[in-house]
Amino acid sequence: MTIPPDDRTFRREMATAYRSGWHFIDLVTAIPHCGDSLMVTLFGDPIVVAREEDDEVRAYRCLRKPRGAPQPVRCAIRYDMIFVNLDRRDHQLFEPEAISATPRSA
Repeated sequence: MTIPPDDRTFRREMATAYRSGWHFIDLVTAIPHCGDSLMVTLFGDPIVVAREEDDEVRAYRCLRKPRGAPQPVRCAIRYDMIFVNLDRRDHQLFEPEAISATPRSA
């Protein structure tokens, strides 16, 4: 794959990817058909990247616990390359805090 040296958009996106915790996994052509998957180990975490029935590419972290279900991992495709983000802070679901208000009595 050749990249023109003056492609500023590509260089900017690559800099953002590496700075923000995104890691390159493989090219999209590694999983061309629905149901195809690819397993890699990234920083000691086994990651499964799969092309699912809706033709979307998704990534999952495999847990080592006996009954643990795979955890979804943020996955993005840029320039036909698959990137994943393993930063656990990006995967936490934050629920809005309930604000309790005491009504004033008249």
